[in-house]
Amino acid sequence: MISKQFDKSEHIYRNDAFLELLKDAVRFFNGTPVHSLPPPATFQGAGVYALYYTGQSPLYEELSHRNRLAYNLPIYVGKAVPAGWRQSRISDNATKAGTELSGRIREHGRNIAKSSNLKLEDFSCRFVIFEATGSDMISTVEAALIKIHRPLWNTVVDGFGNHTPGAGRFAQAKSDWDVIHPGREWADKCTGRHSELASVEERIKQYFLELK
Repeated sequence: MISKQFDKSEHIYRNDAFLELLKDAVRFFNGTPVHSLPPPATFQGAGVYALYYTGQSPLYEELSHRNRLAYNLPIYVGKAVPAGWRQSRISDNATKAGTELSGRIREHGRNIAKSSNLKLEDFSCRFVIFEATGSDMISTVEAALIKIHRPLWNTVVDGFGNHTPGAGRFAQAKSDWDVIHPGREWADKCTGRHSELASVEERIKQYFLELK
């Protein structure tokens, strides 16, 4: 095999069409209807979603202010991939799609409802469904939205999207989200050393100062 001097430029992929496609997907996402949390109907499909807060919590006052006239600043962005996605066993038949996206959003609604200091009616959501080969865009669009908006529960307060660790795996620490929003039964079983409430609240305050 012939070896040659390494040239990084020979390994960099560039395509303006890809960037425009991503921008178009984000524009479409931002124009989709906003629904209550959870949405009023169960639906088939996988995709990307965002949650918005418009309540009266002093912690999130700035979010409510920014979302008063238009939903401009999500508190959380996430994705739900099709069954078999990680093993590349996705069906191209939309009629065989599961309810991954709808189920994930509803799961978030249940977690918020369990919190002792949040009200489910203070949250809304929007989402985009990607079908067939379009599901390849899911992770890319999610990453783009997180980069654009830096949602609080993605970047500063970790743990909102966590699931129960399962039996025998509770030695880990309670997440920051569970520290400031207690109520999930399984989180109270975590025995690891978690963040102090005051520390999490201070990071939230700093987040909003940096937004201004």
